[in-house]
Amino acid sequence: MSQDDTAFLEDDTSQIHEPRLWRDKGWTAKVVKNEDGEGWAVEMFRDGSAEPALVGPWTMGRNKVDPKPLDAAAHQTLVKTASEVIRRHEQQLHARLNKQVSIEIASQLVNVRLAITPDEFEPFGTLTAIDSFGDVLASVNVQPDFRLTTESATRWADGGFGQIRH
Repeated sequence: MSQDDTAFLEDDTSQIHEPRLWRDKGWTAKVVKNEDGEGWAVEMFRDGSAEPALVGPWTMGRNKVDPKPLDAAAHQTLVKTASEVIRRHEQQLHARLNKQVSIEIASQLVNVRLAITPDEFEPFGTLTAIDSFGDVLASVNVQPDFRLTTESATRWADGGFGQIRH
């Protein structure tokens, strides 16, 4: 996307309701020529974002050459779809960065959680043991590639919840 193309994204306070550009309710839909030269596509941008949250095919108009014009109903449907894509992406990222297992120690259930902090320069993980009352028993930093399993959590507990050797 060129600098001229992103100019419409910078002022997110105004509404635009044009056949190929529709901005409303925090989202912008832009109908563009498909990169492969066949047909049309629509790009959905959340206000303030330079990258589209959703890119998908767009319907041809009645003349089978030009794209079908955007309207309020189409924009609302695209907003719902793009929002769902973002929500699923965030859920997948959360699941990838946060793991939990339960182990039993001295007849007490302990939840062991691993939370990865993705930092560009120094990512790390935090391993935390929590008892059945919600009290933190221990917390240590671990390598970001630490594999939390029932076995690794049990070894950590059996070792007195000390530092984990890398």
